[in-house]
Amino acid sequence: IGLTKDLFLHLVPLFLWSLDAILADLASQQPGSKGAKKGTQPASSKSQLAIFVALAMVLRRKPDALVSVLPTLRETSKYQGQDKLPVIAWMIAQASQGDLAVGLYAWSQNLLPVVSAKSSNPQSRDIILQLVEKILSGPKARTILVNGAVRKGERLIPPPALEILLRVTFPASSARVKATERFEAVYPTLKEVALAGATGSKAMNQVAQQMLTFAFKAAGEKTAELSKEAAGISIWCFTQNAECYKQWDKVYEDNLEASVVVLKRLSEEWKELSVKLAPVDPLRETLKKFRQKNEKALESGVDGARQSLFKDADKYCKILLGKLSRGHGCLKGMAFAVVALAVGAVVMSPNMESLDWDKLSVFV
Repeated sequence: IGLTKDLFLHLVPLFLWSLDAILADLASQQPGSKGAKKGTQPASSKSQLAIFVALAMVLRRKPDALVSVLPTLRETSKYQGQDKLPVIAWMIAQASQGDLAVGLYAWSQNLLPVVSAKSSNPQSRDIILQLVEKILSGPKARTILVNGAVRKGERLIPPPALEILLRVTFPASSARVKATERFEAVYPTLKEVALAGATGSKAMNQVAQQMLTFAFKAAGEKTAELSKEAAGISIWCFTQNAECYKQWDKVYEDNLEASVVVLKRLSEEWKELSVKLAPVDPLRETLKKFRQKNEKALESGVDGARQSLFKDADKYCKILLGKLSRGHGCLKGMAFAVVALAVGAVVMSPNMESLDWDKLSVFV
């Protein structure tokens, strides 16, 4: 049941009042605290429990209402900080029991960014991971979230959230922490939700272009696992939107390391990827442009490191163009063979007038 305007106007203040009361009470219990802030009356233990119960009931029955206060929780300083995080996570957990999609959306919008913040610490990462692990733990959670990856026009895992996940799941070996393995466990499902959608739709075209921006950059970095995963996402972008090739063309020379990684991946996994990348004409034209840029750069005498990159890029461009040419030739050869067989059948037929020309034309 959707929220009426009147109900919405009442629930939002109720949420914030309840949250303020809970936070004020928690603050008054902190060691060294001088009590609640002026103007805020600390709640008794019974009334505090009543607030928790009432808030939990509302969040479970009307999880949509939480979405309305997410910007306030995200942008207002009094709701920021390690001491507020458990309560915010608890609220999202309650809403997720009413609607998993709301829970994951709230998690990606308000909690996941904390992981990449300078203030991130083991305690905050643990709280954030516990919540998403809980959301994903249900037997039908994956199906529900992938099928409902877009909720009221908003993606549950938008491109900026996937970028954060990419970074925290595939850090440099020296930057790995205890939480890294837990992110590795939830990443595949969250990535699947992030990439879910109707191929070719306007929305997915935009998503692909947004994702290519950060994925392509990450593909050129030194961390092998990060580079590999980012290259895979970059190639996925090409399967969704041919405009991404133009985007690649614009940044090709400024991101040679990434270009080499992606070109190598395409050439090594061409048999599997070629079907997903069809039609391949945009790729063929892009590779031809790359070859022109490579030749121009090599003729101009670029420095040693970049010269090596241009040579590698050109090598993979040649390999891919060769594969594309052979694939095109095979299709032409197959068509010629079918026509030849059809003509042969006509010539060899003892009774040409009895041939079913309609069937023959369909066969060809």
